[in-house]
Amino acid sequence: MARKNMVELFAGVGGFRLGLEPFGWKTVFANQWEPGKKTQWAFDCYASHFNEGQNSNQDINTVDADSIPDHELLVGGFPCQDYSVASTLVNSKGIEGKKGVLWWDIRRIVAAKNPKYILLENVDRLLKSPAKQRGRDFGIILSCLNALGYSVEWRVVNAADYGLPQRRRRTFIFATKESNANKMYGEKIPAAIIEKHGFFAKTFPVKQDTVGDVEVKMVQIPKDLVELTQSFKTEFLQSGCCRNFLAVSIRTTPEYDGPHTTLGDVLEKDVAENYYIKEKDLPKWKYMKGAKKEERTTKAGFAYNYTEGPIPYPDPIDKPSRTMLTGESTKNRSTHVIKDPQTGRLRLLTPMECERLDGFPDDWTKTGMSDRMRYFCMGNALVVGLIKKMGETLDSLD
Repeated sequence: MARKNMVELFAGVGGFRLGLEPFGWKTVFANQWEPGKKTQWAFDCYASHFNEGQNSNQDINTVDADSIPDHELLVGGFPCQDYSVASTLVNSKGIEGKKGVLWWDIRRIVAAKNPKYILLENVDRLLKSPAKQRGRDFGIILSCLNALGYSVEWRVVNAADYGLPQRRRRTFIFATKESNANKMYGEKIPAAIIEKHGFFAKTFPVKQDTVGDVEVKMVQIPKDLVELTQSFKTEFLQSGCCRNFLAVSIRTTPEYDGPHTTLGDVLEKDVAENYYIKEKDLPKWKYMKGAKKEERTTKAGFAYNYTEGPIPYPDPIDKPSRTMLTGESTKNRSTHVIKDPQTGRLRLLTPMECERLDGFPDDWTKTGMSDRMRYFCMGNALVVGLIKKMGETLDSLD
């Protein structure tokens, strides 16, 4: 199998690399840096598993793009931030993104290195950000990539819809040079690319539109990023493509008839006592998980009515888990609590079970970090099984 060069930005503990290296991708540069942290837990974990290529643990803002090796594929799980821009000077046509906003580093590196493919991951709310100007930030991403000569596809994917053991929704973005897109798509219309012929359609099949009444949204993306920042607003649907500044998106329904994995399938046996909930704490957990309709008072003394719905307690183990967050294992509503099949007692998930929910090898994060940080890393991680599916599709393109 031919070795193809890949660069991984915002690498975390290596989910993209784990999913893609089996298909011949050679990681020549990886960057992971957690601002304000004395101990770089994620980077240390990454470096303990991977020593081929350059492992960078510095602020990506300070990395010289020209120092990054040439590569055919750029990947990264970048944070959802405010991507807006402003004019640099009153009489200048230059633009300036907010300092520390990591999208502009991706754009800077893409412009310098010109990779054939780009594969990015973000939270599902990216398509609707910011709340006061829905769709603006994603429009900026599309405009930037189109301006750099890339054709773009996107898909919001729930891992459980394709057989994996966690209901984890993420936005994935695939881009390729427009010249290569012409070879991939031919003369296919956008809806056909989204439903059948595109990168995500091949990776994550959807039910085909048989009656022609599927909702389609078309929007012209401004080329001027300042104009886009100030006035652009639209609704992007969960599956779409954007070529030459025309974005088309539709609502799709996953189609999958393969095996399904549940939370119960990833559970350990003979779990240590420290993961079990103490009897005295059970009422607190029951209250946190339960529905609430009560009067509360702010620090300033104002009374207000607080309501929230219930969360399953305990979590069912015969279906995929809820989304795992960075606060997993702490005393909060989002933490999973299960009834252990062996003992019948309530307990938390173990770090290894969380690794399995994200598709990492057992004890991947057992590299000197605390359990709390292991949970945190898995709450931030992507689902490796989805990346493997995308790796297979990438392999078929070359």
